[in-house]
Amino acid sequence: MTKKSKQARAREFNTTSRQSIKERDQNQCIFCQMEYRMEEVEWTGQGTLSIMHYIPRSHGGLGIPQNGALGCISHHMMLDNGNKGYREEMLQMFKCYLQDHYQDWSEDALVYSKWR
Repeated sequence: MTKKSKQARAREFNTTSRQSIKERDQNQCIFCQMEYRMEEVEWTGQGTLSIMHYIPRSHGGLGIPQNGALGCISHHMMLDNGNKGYREEMLQMFKCYLQDHYQDWSEDALVYSKWR
């Protein structure tokens, strides 16, 4: 097994971050809590939750609570799959959600920096 780089590890949600996010989000999808486009959510997808990155790992997004939230499979797919045209609206809602929970929230602090 190969060892992951420091950057790769920093972009993953560790056990502590995952637990913090689950507690903060009360083990519920943030978009389901907001009743966002529920007519498009499959009931089978609501039961399975995963942690979504606000700034994606592919763009250096860190695996910290300030960069993540719980999402059901349906909403996570809506966010990741921009072909329905919901991504920008969902990102704005996601951003507001995070800003409501972290007083000093800043997008700059969510991106990996070798020098930080």
